Amino acid sequence: MLVDLKSVGKYVVVVGGGSESLRKTRDFLEAGAKILVVSRAFSSGIKTLQKQGKIKLQQADVKDAKAFFASLNPTPELLVAVTSDHGLNAQLISQAKSAGCMVYAPDNPSTSDFILPAIAKVGDVRIAISTSGKSPAMASIIRKRIEKIITPEDLLQVQLQEYMRGILKGQVSDQKTRRPLLYKILQNETVQRLLKQGKFDEAKEMATEIVTKEIKLMEK
Repeated sequence: MLVDLKSVGKYVVVVGGGSESLRKTRDFLEAGAKILVVSRAFSSGIKTLQKQGKIKLQQADVKDAKAFFASLNPTPELLVAVTSDHGLNAQLISQAKSAGCMVYAPDNPSTSDFILPAIAKVGDVRIAISTSGKSPAMASIIRKRIEKIITPEDLLQVQLQEYMRGILKGQVSDQKTRRPLLYKILQNETVQRLLKQGKFDEAKEMATEIVTKEIKLMEK
């Protein structure tokens, strides 16, 4: 089961400073987490994020997982173990779990509390692709294919739906009643044509006309 982990404002400690650390750090940064990266050395990408003020760094050669975790103040809500030492990663995960923290270790998905799937990102659209850890390489290939399928019209439709949801919430209190109205906009050929032509303002006007007409019919 794929879920969207709410990481906004969460304190995340990433142990390890290499390429995998950079990828996971970027993922959690995009999700709005507050991040501390701990390692004896850091990749140039990690250092750049620190210089930009996006993350904090702690230079340390972590060898004793128990002592290291006990030194963390405050205790993180999530620990990510991405060192090159698989044994150390396992010990870090064990210590974090004992303290009630969520954990993630890409080299040992069976002990992790979740799996980070490949994410196709186009505009505001996010699509998760997971092979259940069987083939990260294939997940990456599928992600690239999906990103090519999503069109500018799709992205404008997302914006239009967000706009119309806001309008409808002020006019129709019942979510079950709002849903078919939003689908009428999605399926309207004129709206689709306007979005395909990039005429967003005209599409908004047409969508507003559609829901206004439908609401009047419901009130009769």
